[in-house]
Amino acid sequence: MGSDSDWPKIKKVGAALDEFGVSYEVNVMSAHRTPHVVAEYASTADERGLRVIIAAAGGAAHLAGVVAAHTTLPVIGLPVPTAELGGLDSLLSTVQMPGDVPVATMAVGMGGPRNAGIFAVQILANADENLKQKLTEFKHNLIGKIAAKNENLKASL
Repeated sequence: MGSDSDWPKIKKVGAALDEFGVSYEVNVMSAHRTPHVVAEYASTADERGLRVIIAAAGGAAHLAGVVAAHTTLPVIGLPVPTAELGGLDSLLSTVQMPGDVPVATMAVGMGGPRNAGIFAVQILANADENLKQKLTEFKHNLIGKIAAKNENLKASL
């Protein structure tokens, strides 16, 4: 993430990965203040065993793009909400990537952090049958979860 102040806003990424038993790293590095650290991290990620990178940043959120420029791994951009523009600045900085440098961009706030974690699981599940089974069970359990919410709502009306 671009700043340690981002963690409280995005910690649902870790919670989603924990649900599936996926290990992860959490680091603070800035595309603007420590570009050499970002380049080193991204360019060595594959050889260190990483298979997908989630890059979260707010404001002039260039972290995901800089990471994507230095790796062949899939990069998920997570725009972090900001006080100034509510995260629109972060979203536009993350989603407007030039051709040939793809970044999968999640939503600002709300479900964005959780979806980033689950999307990473979906990528990893392509090469991991155990993880694919957990993901299948998760998707199946959503049906019951939503049905229960529907019944609770009807009962409260």
